[in-house]
Amino acid sequence: MKEINSSASSRPFSLGLYLLVVFGLSWPFQIAGAAWAADNALALFLLNSASMVMVTVGTFLAGRYIFRDGFAGAGWRWGKPRHYLAVAGLIALLWVFPTLVRLGIGTVQWSDVDGTQIVWLLVLPIVMLIPGFGEEFGWRGYLLPHLARRLGARQAVAVHAVIWWAWHLPVVAGAGIRAGAAEAAATGGPVVLSAIVSAVVVVLLGAVPTILHAVIFAYFWARSRSLAVATVYHAAYDGVRDSIARIAGLPGMVGVWSNLVLTVLGVILLWKGDWKNLAAAADPQSPGSERI
Repeated sequence: MKEINSSASSRPFSLGLYLLVVFGLSWPFQIAGAAWAADNALALFLLNSASMVMVTVGTFLAGRYIFRDGFAGAGWRWGKPRHYLAVAGLIALLWVFPTLVRLGIGTVQWSDVDGTQIVWLLVLPIVMLIPGFGEEFGWRGYLLPHLARRLGARQAVAVHAVIWWAWHLPVVAGAGIRAGAAEAAATGGPVVLSAIVSAVVVVLLGAVPTILHAVIFAYFWARSRSLAVATVYHAAYDGVRDSIARIAGLPGMVGVWSNLVLTVLGVILLWKGDWKNLAAAADPQSPGSERI
């Protein structure tokens, strides 16, 4: 394929400028979803998906026209079967296992599930492939190697993880504001104060597992050097989670379980994980650097 790289006329990568472009293009969709589409599931899904896709749009504009450094090391390969088996195993541990436990203890009944709901479980992960790629191309395929060139592998993973958490703030804070306002309406408390407190609590409680989840995304990408593997994980995570929420709901125990698994695994990978492939991806002269 034709190489997209204009290194001869490139300008130095600027993290601030890159984030300004990507956040500027993608955040309006998150904000619109949080402010106006919270009660419309389809509209909220479309706006949040558009925000994910705009990460790729912003990344393409930055890499092609601003920094002109191309996308050679983004991960243009399919990965290996073991990578996809690891993805499937983690998805099963996060969402399928606690659902089977709920079936076993009787909090969910097979009779409550109909064919339409099962279709969601099959279709939604496929639908999520496009928005999933939208994020993975930007955060893992482009930003992470740029950070690794400056900071080293582990530091780059940590910084990119905080950025990824920050990018989700409109969605997370919006959910907290809605929950706080609903509670105030039910109890007669002060709406504004309740909404602010709820938003702060939700953001802070979600910070650690979200940041460490980004470490897991980075590890899948770095080990496989494949956007396809990272995208499949992203699509499967979102699609299976949302499908099970439709079929059986996601009570607090499931959320606690998934956050616990992501936190523990993220800590282990950040501390003890093998990040040699990320260091190689950060080197533009690396033999493993792909061309598109």
